[in-house]
Amino acid sequence: MYSENDRQLASQLIEHSVELKKGEHVLIQCIGLNAIGLVRALVRHTRDVGAHPFLKIEDPETNRMLLENGDEEFWRKQTETEQLPLMKQMDAFIGIRASENIYENSSVSNTANKAYSDHFLNPVHFEERVNNTKWAVLRYPSAAFAMNAKMSTERFRQFYYDACLFDYNKLREAIKPLEQRLRTTDTVQLKGKDTDIEFSVKDQNWIPCYGKRNIPDGELFSSPILDSVNGHITYSPSVYQGKPFEYVTLEVANGVVNDFDSSNNDALREILDTDEGARRFGEFSFGLNPVIKHPMYDILFDEKITGSNHLTLGNDYEIAPNGNKSSIHWDLVCIGADVYLDRTKIREGRLFTEPELAGLNPEQLLKKT
Repeated sequence: MYSENDRQLASQLIEHSVELKKGEHVLIQCIGLNAIGLVRALVRHTRDVGAHPFLKIEDPETNRMLLENGDEEFWRKQTETEQLPLMKQMDAFIGIRASENIYENSSVSNTANKAYSDHFLNPVHFEERVNNTKWAVLRYPSAAFAMNAKMSTERFRQFYYDACLFDYNKLREAIKPLEQRLRTTDTVQLKGKDTDIEFSVKDQNWIPCYGKRNIPDGELFSSPILDSVNGHITYSPSVYQGKPFEYVTLEVANGVVNDFDSSNNDALREILDTDEGARRFGEFSFGLNPVIKHPMYDILFDEKITGSNHLTLGNDYEIAPNGNKSSIHWDLVCIGADVYLDRTKIREGRLFTEPELAGLNPEQLLKKT
């Protein structure tokens, strides 16, 4: 019916991530049939706690057809008629991305993606679901997923559950000294190979993440002061809107991307030209999951890479705002840059160097107690 790993993952999602209570409504969305075992485990656990599951099981290829052929009117109707009224009745949301092809939507035009983002994704998910439900989203392992991670299927499956079922309570305690330090920080600087960028985070809000929203989890995020970002930054491989990028380099002046290079400049230019906010930054974060060490073309994993940071193009989060608004939110990841807070180095490469922050290093987080 379902595996023991999926039973444990369902338990963590229901009890730790969304903290589902008796009588509450939870929408369980699964895109792809690969994760049907986890869906079954979630339904069982939801009923065991006396809550009410609502299911949406979707086919990735059909979704791609809808994206390719959707326009503003279509997505407004989807939002107004069914999706937004349903989401407004939910106390919690669990979204499982189980597509076996991460490039499924690579043929979707920027115009079509913008119509979907503006008239469906933003009102239903970013405005309603993110702000008004207890939510968690995750990917699900597959042979194709393992191939992108350059692992055997068996090894990847074990890696997946190790990363997802990591001890988030231990991480929650280890994050506290870094969070406290950042709340009194003015300037952040990243310096590494092809990267030297600086910005202010003065008086910004910081959000520690330890298994409540993204699975796998492990990050601490805020947003930079909008016009304070200056320098250049090079990112690791990424996939956005189904389009692959082996690298992305951005030149930034006063918060705006004014030059760029990548392995796919035509696609990058189109993304940057989506709207005014697409050339500005809406999030900055530390990746802190000790199990995840290398990029694998999946942002829910890559943004958590230990010793990484992501400086995100596009829309900010209402919980840690800086005023940037955009139809895009692209979490691009920079791995292994030295980090300076107010000119003091706190991380060299991928390891924190100050004693009070050393608890965030993988050796400490993975140590058995």
